[in-house]
Amino acid sequence: MNKASMHHSDQSDARELLPLSPHASHSNQDPMAAGERPKRTPADYRALWKTAIRQQILLLRMEKENQRLEASRDELHIRKMKLSYQEVGSESKEALWEKKLTTPGRSTVLQDKEQLYRALCQGVPKSRRGEVWLLLCHQHRLCHRLPQRQHVPDTPYRDLLKQLTAQQHAILVDLGRTFPSHEYFSAQLGAGQLSLYNLLKAYSLLDTEVGYCQGVSFVAGVLLLHMSEEQAFDALKFLMYDLGIRRQYKPDMVSLQIQMYQLSRLLHDYHRDLYNHLEEYEICPSLYAAPWFLTLFASQFPLGFVSRIFDFLFIHGPEVIFKVALCLLSSHQGAIVECDSFESIVDYLKSTLPTLTHAQMEHTIAKVMEMDISKQLHTYEVEYHVLQDEMLESGVPQADDSDRLEKLEKTNTQLKKQNMDLLEKLQAARQKIQTLETNVDNFLSRESKMKHVMRSLEQERASQQRSIERMRSCLPPDTLTHVEMTHIRAGPNGKAKAGAKKP
Repeated sequence: MNKASMHHSDQSDARELLPLSPHASHSNQDPMAAGERPKRTPADYRALWKTAIRQQILLLRMEKENQRLEASRDELHIRKMKLSYQEVGSESKEALWEKKLTTPGRSTVLQDKEQLYRALCQGVPKSRRGEVWLLLCHQHRLCHRLPQRQHVPDTPYRDLLKQLTAQQHAILVDLGRTFPSHEYFSAQLGAGQLSLYNLLKAYSLLDTEVGYCQGVSFVAGVLLLHMSEEQAFDALKFLMYDLGIRRQYKPDMVSLQIQMYQLSRLLHDYHRDLYNHLEEYEICPSLYAAPWFLTLFASQFPLGFVSRIFDFLFIHGPEVIFKVALCLLSSHQGAIVECDSFESIVDYLKSTLPTLTHAQMEHTIAKVMEMDISKQLHTYEVEYHVLQDEMLESGVPQADDSDRLEKLEKTNTQLKKQNMDLLEKLQAARQKIQTLETNVDNFLSRESKMKHVMRSLEQERASQQRSIERMRSCLPPDTLTHVEMTHIRAGPNGKAKAGAKKP
């Protein structure tokens, strides 16, 4: 390498590394350069500034694009995590729903309900399930207007989040119990739990009569897996107000008692042997079916199955819950009748029955689509109120009432014992969680410090590497060769090796 080539190389480096100001090229000239650079004109400086500005704008755009792509990748990962469940039902037809979901005015123009139902029966792609639910909400509201006394408060979601709720502690305690095995909700105060907290908090402020009930968290969780927070809030309001599900969460629980009576009567009329067997062991529907109704099956059953139930819930309302409960009990009737004790029956209904195979889930959904029990449910509800009125008028508890009261007392005692056992387990689990959280915080703190040190070292290494490369480019070839030979001959301690001793 001669001096001319060195000078040319240095000039090219100067062109690639633009100065931060027009005067930087004079103050930072390389003292080892072979000759002086030609004097630049104002036009040259203006051109350099324009080039630097254009490059800076380009770098900013690239940085924004990288951030957008990174956010897109994170969003896709979260969406994939949310929908990590097995589909249930017939093979969904993407093209069919694509057409319905992109129809102009779909939120304001009434569509054929029978066509929508037939499309639901064929299947719903889980990637579009949230959009389908919102479409069904809009279609229902076009046909049914709530009475003024049942009108939904119109406070915006973001305004509700700015307020404080008296239910905060109860909501926080239940966050870890809602879908504890699902990756999206399992991380303590992660994205899933924070979204769930916001949604439950907003609803507790909107509906002060209901406030917060533990079962609502599972319903809200299912909605959040398929849509954004604000969309899930709108869908939750639809389920609670438009479909009337909020009645079962009221403090008096009257609606839930009516539902348990209706389910008992359905069993009595449709599956008498199963009804008699459960009555023999004093097992009332509230022992096993209350969680099904309060969480819409979400607390115990597979998510794919629950999502399929929600498909039909949005179009047919709470009647679907009774259909599913009746189909589940009838399909397991043989195994339940074989259980010969109170404990074994309750254990089967709470633990074994929810572990459905894919074939059982599809069979249950198929039977649900064929059933129609709306008239029976209305009849049983009227019957319940008539019985209550007769009891109030007579004022004397009948024999059946005394037996039922005794059964309820026994059930209450058993539930209290179960509750105490669960509280003990919860306390132990909380202590373990607290210890693990402390360990995780320590590890994260150490990891952050190590990352900071590594970044500093990487920057220092890169800076030194650039300095070395720059110095190498300024050295003559013969000097570079001499330095390399000296480095090769150097000993372990950095000094030149001594010559070999003569004998």
